[in-house]
Amino acid sequence: MTADIAISTYKTEGISRIANGSLPHIPDVRYVISWQAHDNAPVPETLAERDDITVVRFDGHGQSHNRNNALIHCTSDIIIISDDDLTYFPENITALIKAFEDNPEMEIATFRSIHDTGIKYPDTQTRLTIPLPRNYYVSCFEIALRRDSGAAALRFNTELGLNSPRLHGGEDEVFIYSAVKRGLNCQFIPLTICEHPDISTGLKGCLTPANLRAMGTVITLYYPTTAPLRIILKALRLRRKAQSGFFKALYFLGQGLAGTPAFKRRTRRYL
Repeated sequence: MTADIAISTYKTEGISRIANGSLPHIPDVRYVISWQAHDNAPVPETLAERDDITVVRFDGHGQSHNRNNALIHCTSDIIIISDDDLTYFPENITALIKAFEDNPEMEIATFRSIHDTGIKYPDTQTRLTIPLPRNYYVSCFEIALRRDSGAAALRFNTELGLNSPRLHGGEDEVFIYSAVKRGLNCQFIPLTICEHPDISTGLKGCLTPANLRAMGTVITLYYPTTAPLRIILKALRLRRKAQSGFFKALYFLGQGLAGTPAFKRRTRRYL
């Protein structure tokens, strides 16, 4: 089987970060880069000269639109969703492709990365359901999908993510939520594919109203019956971590909760 690593990047800073980083040569693997806000700058020579790298310019707006553009330009058997600032472990990417070969019923695979969230990954290969295992959630660069399955129709919800109108975040969690809700075979595979060096949005201080609304929306989708209580607890935790004042967090998390029914109606095609 072959694999495409679908990378979304933004502005000349993003494409330069990729060019100055390391995209290892891996048998049967190529890189598809969707370059947003490219300003008609030239593709860096270190990328343009390689036959295992395709750079696609994208003029749309919003991170989720950019991720979707990368997905639609992938043509290999497996698509591994990625960011522009990762360090890859080639032997485990090869092992992930082998896991798809060994599990022909598996449509979505999630896996481990080395990054700063402190989440608890399952110890063994695990079929994913909603809710996910306790203290486990998925980042976008921990998702792979089989292109000749129902997973090929999945897209990131364009009302979520950076540069969306009101909900900055949550697109990763809702992507997996949608996959499970559609009845796709989603499994966690205990492999570490990459390392992510930067602080994740959910751990940064001074969360914005748009960050908090997205958190409230995700909580409500995953836990519809207990969402009000969970939002109060989330506001308390964010206050303890100095990421937001309690009442600010409660107000904007509550906006996410209250807006979820309309969000679901507007974005039904993604869910």
